[in-house]
Amino acid sequence: MSRLRIPLFIDGSWILSQSETWAPVYNPSTGEVIAASPDCTPEEVSRAVAAARAAFPAWSQRPAVERVQYLFKLKQLLDQNLHELATILATENGKTHAEAVGSVARGIEIVEFACGMPTLMMGESLAQVSREVDVITYRVPLGVCAGICPFNFPFMIPLWMFPIAIAAGNTFVLKANGKCPNSAKRLMELLEKTGLPKGVVNMVLCEKDGTTALIEHPDVKAISFVGSNSIGRIVYEKAARAGKRAQALCQAKNHALVLPDCAFKPTVKGIVNAAFGCAGERCMALPVAVVHEAIADKLVPELVKCASRVKVGPSESEGVEMGPLVTPEHLRRVTEYINKGVAEGSELLLDGRECKVEDSPGGFYLGPTIFDHVTNDMVVGSEEIFGPVLCLKRVKSFDEGITTINASPYGNGSAIYTTNGYYAREFVRRVDAGMVGVNVGIPVPLGFFSFTGWKQSFFGDLHSHGKDGVLFYTEKKSVTYRWHKDPQAQIDKIGTWD
Repeated sequence: MSRLRIPLFIDGSWILSQSETWAPVYNPSTGEVIAASPDCTPEEVSRAVAAARAAFPAWSQRPAVERVQYLFKLKQLLDQNLHELATILATENGKTHAEAVGSVARGIEIVEFACGMPTLMMGESLAQVSREVDVITYRVPLGVCAGICPFNFPFMIPLWMFPIAIAAGNTFVLKANGKCPNSAKRLMELLEKTGLPKGVVNMVLCEKDGTTALIEHPDVKAISFVGSNSIGRIVYEKAARAGKRAQALCQAKNHALVLPDCAFKPTVKGIVNAAFGCAGERCMALPVAVVHEAIADKLVPELVKCASRVKVGPSESEGVEMGPLVTPEHLRRVTEYINKGVAEGSELLLDGRECKVEDSPGGFYLGPTIFDHVTNDMVVGSEEIFGPVLCLKRVKSFDEGITTINASPYGNGSAIYTTNGYYAREFVRRVDAGMVGVNVGIPVPLGFFSFTGWKQSFFGDLHSHGKDGVLFYTEKKSVTYRWHKDPQAQIDKIGTWD
């Protein structure tokens, strides 16, 4: 096979998988195959876990102030190579260069947060809980942790996981995504440059059998997952059954409620950016706008006009505002959803299937698509499409809007566009979603907060990054102390055990 085969990174060494199964890695802007990613064997996964386990004792005993020095170095390397990293990401994922820069920067944000681990791991104490008795609670690492990552943010999501985990004293096995493996490979190369001890972070590329081996491995103590709802539920159930910690960040169907008093032009721009940025391939995209009927006939034509002006093309081309979808299979999947929407009777106002990019006829392009008069019982109105498709649901009142949004089984994010403080406050209070925006279409909190999806968008107890991330990757140990003033006198008083 002439194309580049992506190696595994195990115990500080680059290893070519012995798997007979290799999947194509595309440049979605051109349709060209640029690499091959392995479905590595369960034995190779076990080898990575063994390396992480062997590295854990020494790594966990290093003071936190020493551990974070490697992350300071990593942060510097990420900053220095930001645009190179963005080019790698854009080339294999399809994000525009600007979007790729932004996603890498959001990952760097978590590295910065993890550098504060000496403070973040501080425990609690109380002197004199009883006479001559003190209690101290420490936070200690768990052991080997694992991360299972999606294709849509192949730099950012790994950086949500392993920096916090290793700063807290754990070691890590990263299951990178085979659709975009070059990003993870380059990330491991930068980690090498920091001088990080061998085995502290390892990377594998695998599918069902290897992933199952990773989840079920007895030496893996905690698993972080980002991906589909169906797989996330399986990961969470398998981990819980085995007594492991798990956090599964899953699918979404985020809604925004648009009220008649909204700031009109910023609302139009905000909805279009949130719906079609990153080609809709993000769990915090805005695929549904719930529009009050009093403003719908004014708002909808402007949304169509604004979306139709979005320039679609190769991810690294100047002036491009939306790139291709990641693979031909994903393009077909999203296209099938558009076909379903037409068949269900929703009104197709803007048809992305007609998008043509003359300079790149082999790319996986789909233009912005808008459906009007969508209802909750339609497939396009209820299921995650994960593409540049915006569904418009019309409502008669604020209360109907809340009811429409809360009927979704997902609760990742939601937003309201209004200038009325009362309705904004009511929306925040009543909407069933973990991340809420007021005139903010994509309300993703900064890295020192947690990513707080609700309902079927998240399985677990402790969320990703922020304080929850530190809690997830550590365990509490409480120690009760009593020291006698004259221990020999105490021995003399009670005698010996002889």
